[in-house]
Amino acid sequence: MESVSTTLPLLWFGLVALFLTLYLITDGFDLGVGILTLTAANEARRGIIINTLSTVWDANETWLVCTGGLLYGAFPLAYATIVNALYIPITMMVVGFIFRAVAFEFREHSLDKTFWNIGFGGGSLLVAFSQGLVLGGVIAGIKVDAAGNFIGGTWDWLNLPSILVALTVVQGYVLIGSTYLITKTEGELKRYHYITAKFSAITTYLGALVLTIATPMFYEQVKERLFHQPEVVIFAAIPVLATGAAGLLMNSINRRQEIMPFIWTIVLFLITILALAFVVFPYIIPFQVTIYQASSSLSSQAFMIAFIGFFVPILLFYNIYLYRVFKGKVVSPHYGE
Repeated sequence: MESVSTTLPLLWFGLVALFLTLYLITDGFDLGVGILTLTAANEARRGIIINTLSTVWDANETWLVCTGGLLYGAFPLAYATIVNALYIPITMMVVGFIFRAVAFEFREHSLDKTFWNIGFGGGSLLVAFSQGLVLGGVIAGIKVDAAGNFIGGTWDWLNLPSILVALTVVQGYVLIGSTYLITKTEGELKRYHYITAKFSAITTYLGALVLTIATPMFYEQVKERLFHQPEVVIFAAIPVLATGAAGLLMNSINRRQEIMPFIWTIVLFLITILALAFVVFPYIIPFQVTIYQASSSLSSQAFMIAFIGFFVPILLFYNIYLYRVFKGKVVSPHYGE
């Protein structure tokens, strides 16, 4: 029984991390494309950009719902504490999703699309920035009592490191959105997004570099963890791997490759996620509550395993099938209608 009580929280932590990774990659390019609609030169181009998402954007957001559901079921204490501590940026994110969804549907039936274009692009930007604030707030640490309940202030999440994280997240989403559009568009649109991909690759890398240097300076607990043997070796290797991937990304952009910029961006995302997992594990609320302290009862976790074992393969098959059916270039604003 003791081995089960140790293994199940590890399994659920891995599943939450997996679903979050799938969300950050798929809805990452989704949000990045939304932000890039604000830079479109005319309505025809904007229509093509938006319609690269028309067949996949609902499926992309499914992973966020799944991540929230898994966190609530497997780690209810962490779910309650994080939502309580980060209520304002989470609410901002939900508002952004609402604006995005409404604008996406209404702009197709509007004669003057200006308001809905701003709603879609602005909503995408608000969601991306809010997610960065949430991430920054979690990394900074949440004040809790002995039972793991939130005891901090309403605005604890609002600080310089969190804003830097949010700006970097926005740039990361623009990067993956740009490289996605390279694979989905042609002609002048494709050439333009090589430019946005190159610019956002530079700004994302610089933002990540600043955060890598500044985070241990701002947070003593992170510093103690990262500069402790043997963790310091891994910590030193992560920036090297990220720099190598960033160099290969820039090379693929300069060579005007079509698929490789998107693949190398995904690699960068994966390295970043692994780095974050390395920093926080085994905490679910850094550096206060571990996955073992926050986990639900063993019976609840065991019951959920049976459900997830049935549900996840179906969801994965559906998403893979969807992307396969609608692969290829988008050359018309009416694609997918």
